Amino acid sequence: MTPDELKERISEDGVEFIYAMFVEMHGKPCAKLVPVSAIDDLLEVGAGFAGFAAGPLSQTPADPDVLAIPDPSSYTQLPWQPNVAALQCDATVEGELWPYAPRVILQRVMEKAAEQNLVLKAGVEAEYSLLHRNEDGSFRPADERDTSEQPCYDARGLTVMLDHLTTVSRHMDAMGWGNYANDHEDANGQFEQNFEYADALTTSDRLILLRLMMHTLARRQGLYATFMPKPFADKTGNGLHTHLSLWTADTDEPLFHDDEDTRDLGLSSMAYSFIGGILDHAQGLTGIVCPTVNSFKRIGVGPPDSGATWAPSYVAYGGNNRTQMIRIPEGGRLEVRVPDGAANPYLALAALLGSGLDGIARDVDPGEPNVDNLFALSLDEIQQRGITALPPTLLHAMDALVADDTLRSTLGAGRDGDYVDYFAEVKRAEFRAINDQVSSVELDTYLTLM
Repeated sequence: MTPDELKERISEDGVEFIYAMFVEMHGKPCAKLVPVSAIDDLLEVGAGFAGFAAGPLSQTPADPDVLAIPDPSSYTQLPWQPNVAALQCDATVEGELWPYAPRVILQRVMEKAAEQNLVLKAGVEAEYSLLHRNEDGSFRPADERDTSEQPCYDARGLTVMLDHLTTVSRHMDAMGWGNYANDHEDANGQFEQNFEYADALTTSDRLILLRLMMHTLARRQGLYATFMPKPFADKTGNGLHTHLSLWTADTDEPLFHDDEDTRDLGLSSMAYSFIGGILDHAQGLTGIVCPTVNSFKRIGVGPPDSGATWAPSYVAYGGNNRTQMIRIPEGGRLEVRVPDGAANPYLALAALLGSGLDGIARDVDPGEPNVDNLFALSLDEIQQRGITALPPTLLHAMDALVADDTLRSTLGAGRDGDYVDYFAEVKRAEFRAINDQVSSVELDTYLTLM
């Protein structure tokens, strides 16, 4: 879309204001509200931000402004506030793309793939919890009667939240995303609303807007929408199952499908090498796709009250088997089940793409698919099969991340060094800040133990 086409579209839609948006490391949407009367200046100069104030962007108060330059192709009118539209922006500093901006990082990895005539397409399953805050500060499901031990797919839970769910569905379709399913998930108060896959950059842009929309709609109802990986210790966490496939950049031909697959999963040799790359880099990769202390309370733990855990614990792949880190739901695509609701989609897809491309470059064979229920195997049998566990904490994942040369190269470098070192510095500080707190559980367990 050219600038003139964009301005014509803005006029046709009756839009009065633009959110000029970008995200920092954590995925927080940063924006300025720009009246359309200033659209020319926005497109030519960009929206100015004090980068240090926005969040982790490797900026100091002494640095020049971050100028966010809009991507006209990302234009989206917001159906919940139709006089406002959003433009996703690329962060620049003194005329150069800023290498610590997640959207810039993903685009650079996609450019490297394009040099091989490859484009990554991605779909995400964004689980979220819709909650009410009690007077004592605790949280419960928005529907106080949503207390079933197995609430997944419960039509009654859907019915109570029908106004919210149908509103979100209509908004998705109005934005051109193609909503195709909405359901009550496995935890009380947990839902999932799906939209069609697209190229990795478009899907990332949409997920950022989806989160903004959910927070806005929930707030209007006096509720909270959260994508927090594990809001309740005894309930299923919020995942971001990510579906991936590679296509030719010039002719849009799928490259992951093969009807002659001898492993009967419908995958090409390229797809298997891509899987092998992700498995090889799983330890450091987990730190990007599970980026909070809370993330590790979702993976590698026992089943919640509903009777099963839907988050992986081990580095393995298999067919239509939800105990695997990578599941093959059908030929032609793979589902990575590690990412959670806290993942920054730009960084997550950049890291997944870089890992997969490394697997292709090295022609990695991931071995035979696992057909067992991994959660039913003993630890001895897991070890005998050579299956490794995912990192147990954010700190372990950061150690693996900084040691991974492929992810280091994938995420790039900037003025202050490699992005993985900056990311790990921020996340190690986050781990220490949270881990240093003394919880009520610790007091209950240890206060009179000795």
